[in-house]
Amino acid sequence: MVAGGGRLEPRAGEKGGSETGPSPVDRARNGSKHHLLVDASGIPLAWTLTGGNRNDVTQLIPLLERVPPVRGRVGRPRRRPERVTADRGYDHDKYRRELRRRGIGSEIARRQTEHGSGLGRARWVVERTFAWLHHFKRLLVRYDRRHEIHEAFLALGCCLVCFRRLQNSF
Repeated sequence: MVAGGGRLEPRAGEKGGSETGPSPVDRARNGSKHHLLVDASGIPLAWTLTGGNRNDVTQLIPLLERVPPVRGRVGRPRRRPERVTADRGYDHDKYRRELRRRGIGSEIARRQTEHGSGLGRARWVVERTFAWLHHFKRLLVRYDRRHEIHEAFLALGCCLVCFRRLQNSF
């Protein structure tokens, strides 16, 4: 690390970067994960970026807190979804209780149960949004050392997905 502009920055030859970690599915190569919270039509509402070795469940509550107010009916804007549908990576009793405390219903597949829970009928919307985002090569392969830059490109990608969805609806 070298000093630069009042903070420490990685040297040019230093591998990795911030918000990376050994991926459990890619032979322990350093990588990052994108975490998304989308509405029922696939519009991204909140997103985060973490290292490849972080558990998915740790990002559930931060994603819910990042949801902006959604205007609609007369009255106070909604700040939380009615329910959350998630895969097995988000199954943890502590977080199920936290969702229940916040008044959010949860459809989360249980770990160590047989596959075929039926969540695939609703879960494909999130996977489709990931596919839309990964059409941008800059998001599919991480070239940036600093996580702030990659997260900014993730935000731009989410904005482009929203724009294209709105453009196709008219």
